Amino acid sequence: MARTPVVADGIGPILTVPNAITVVRTVVSLGLALVALQSDDRLPWVIAAYLVYYLGDSADGLAARLLGQETRAGAVHDILSDRLCTAVCATNLILLQPDLAVPVGIFLLNFMVLDCLLSLSFLLWPIVSPNYFAVVDELVYQLNWSHPAKALNNIGIIVAVVVGNLPLALVIVIAQVAVKAWSAHRVVGRIRELEASREVAV
Repeated sequence: MARTPVVADGIGPILTVPNAITVVRTVVSLGLALVALQSDDRLPWVIAAYLVYYLGDSADGLAARLLGQETRAGAVHDILSDRLCTAVCATNLILLQPDLAVPVGIFLLNFMVLDCLLSLSFLLWPIVSPNYFAVVDELVYQLNWSHPAKALNNIGIIVAVVVGNLPLALVIVIAQVAVKAWSAHRVVGRIRELEASREVAV
């Protein structure tokens, strides 16, 4: 069942409680991840960095909904902050398990480029964030921004690194790339439909 669409009116205000939470959780998570890079006992710091990242990411979204402060600017801010946190945290994963550098590197390229472009594609429609992409394409939403999809986006590779299993890590990242690539292809089709409808309207 598609969520109720939220029609965007501009980018929305910048100075909001959710955006402040995003800034705080990003700074704290980055700080912990940077400490981990310098620490001999890296794992506890990496766990703390990821916990702040994930809990903060949930908190800013919850605050946005409860306070009625969901904005397109906030969604873009959140998407870019996620990439920043993930880049530094994943660097620590490579240092923890150098043998898994290839799958973690593939994961990073996928998340930083393909997933980022896919996430920002919501801006082409009058919706506030990818959380409402179901009004554009229900299946793409379920595969990328539903709660299970969001959880699996990062947790899968983290589990593989902690277990230290190279084949498992490769399977996870290849599956993620396949889902993102297929989703991107489907979104391109939606964009073409959007452009065609605009041409007809003109």
